[in-house]
Amino acid sequence: MEKEQFASIRRRLGKTQAQMAQLLGCSIKAVQSFEQGYRKVPVYAERQILFLLASKLASANNMHKCWEKTDCPEEKKELCPAWEFRVGHLCWFINGTICKGEAQHSWEAKMAMCRGCRVFQSIFSP
Repeated sequence: MEKEQFASIRRRLGKTQAQMAQLLGCSIKAVQSFEQGYRKVPVYAERQILFLLASKLASANNMHKCWEKTDCPEEKKELCPAWEFRVGHLCWFINGTICKGEAQHSWEAKMAMCRGCRVFQSIFSP
């Protein structure tokens, strides 16, 4: 996650840097460093901030169901944790989803794929 994305999401959540630090369980200095680009946003912080924004947006809007938006075949759905737990709006958050025919083996690979997905974009585009 780039520093601009982090800062933008924090503002969309309506949080100060201090409030975001509390939500992420880190120091204010860490949040400032993420936003200034002195420190890379760690995976745990990226996952948490995206989860918070998705949860806020899902409660304000109709929940997105990835399997409907992608016309996912039945045999593929049955293998996917997003379908199993009925969290189609959190498909990007859950490791082991079967997008593009196979599960991704790292968070970085998964997020690279998810950022290009219309389900992810429909949730996180301003």
